[in-house]
Amino acid sequence: MNISKIDLNLLIYLDVLLREKNVTRAAGQLNITQPAMSNGLKRLRTLFNDPILVRTSDGMVPTERARALAPAIRKILLELEEALQGEEEFNELSSQRVFRLMASDYAASTLLPKLLKRINQIAPNVTIDIMTPSDVNFHDVEAGKIDMAINRFDELPQSFHQKTIWRDSFSCLLSANNPIVSKFNLNTYLSAKHVWVSKTGFGVGVGMDPKDVQKLGWVDEALARLGKQRNIKVFTRNYHVAMQLALEDELVATLPTRAALIHKNDANYTVLKPPFDIPDIELKMIWSPLLHHDASHIWFRQLVIEAANEG
Repeated sequence: MNISKIDLNLLIYLDVLLREKNVTRAAGQLNITQPAMSNGLKRLRTLFNDPILVRTSDGMVPTERARALAPAIRKILLELEEALQGEEEFNELSSQRVFRLMASDYAASTLLPKLLKRINQIAPNVTIDIMTPSDVNFHDVEAGKIDMAINRFDELPQSFHQKTIWRDSFSCLLSANNPIVSKFNLNTYLSAKHVWVSKTGFGVGVGMDPKDVQKLGWVDEALARLGKQRNIKVFTRNYHVAMQLALEDELVATLPTRAALIHKNDANYTVLKPPFDIPDIELKMIWSPLLHHDASHIWFRQLVIEAANEG
C-alpha cells in the first residue's frame, strides 16, 4: 500500500465508523450525507481489502482487521490534530471562553466553589458549563468536546492526560441526635442503618445489589476484608442527598471527608472518624491531548490546581 495515495479523509471516516458502527450515525457525526459515507466505506473496503464492518443480527460489527486498526488510526488522528493546532495567546481578563467541565457532585461540592471564586476575581467574563458523568462519555473528552472531567476513575484510555487533584480520606456523617454518636465503634456502626453513595466514571449507572460487595466500592470492600457487612437501607448517586438523609436519627452516611466537612459547622450534624480503615481515594482531572497545548486550557488547569491547594 502506497501511503502517498491514501486519502486522509478515509482515515477519518474509518475512525468514526468504528466508533459508531452505523453508517447513518457516522455521516451525522461528520456532517456529510449518508450516501457519501456509504461511498467512503466502499473505498475503505477496497483500500484495506477487508469488509471493515459486517452486518449481523446485532447490527454492524467490525472485522478483526478493523478492530486491530482502530487504536492506531485514533492515535494518528489525535497526534495530527494536536500538531496542526496553532499557537495563541490567552487574556483571562477579556476572554469570554466557555469551559465545559464534567464533575461528579462530590467534586462540584468541594472543589468548584473555590474554583468559581477565583474565576470571578480574575476572569469575570469566563463561563463554566458543568455536566454530570451521565451527560458525557470518554469519546467526548478525547474529541475535546469536554474541556475536562473531574472524578474518581478506575481505568482511563492511555491517550488522556491526567493529574491527581487531591487524595481524600473517609468520614462518617451522622445526625447530632443519632443515639450511637456517644458510643461510636465498629459494633454500633454495623448495627446502624446506612446510606450508600457513589458515582465513578461515565455513563448511566445500573441498579445496585446490597449483596454484590465487589461493586459497592471502597467502604464495603474495606468491611469485607474484616468479614463484616453494613446494613444499607438507601442507595443514592448524589452526595447532597446522602448528606440530607444523614439527618435521620437512624442513618449513617460514610463519605469522602471533604464532602462530610461541608457540614462541620452545622450543629445538626456530627462528623466522626470511621471505626475501621478505609483506603484513601484520588480525585483526578483528565483532558484530551487535543487541548494539552491550548493556552486557555493551560491557564484553566493551573487554576483548578490552585483552587484544590487552598485546602
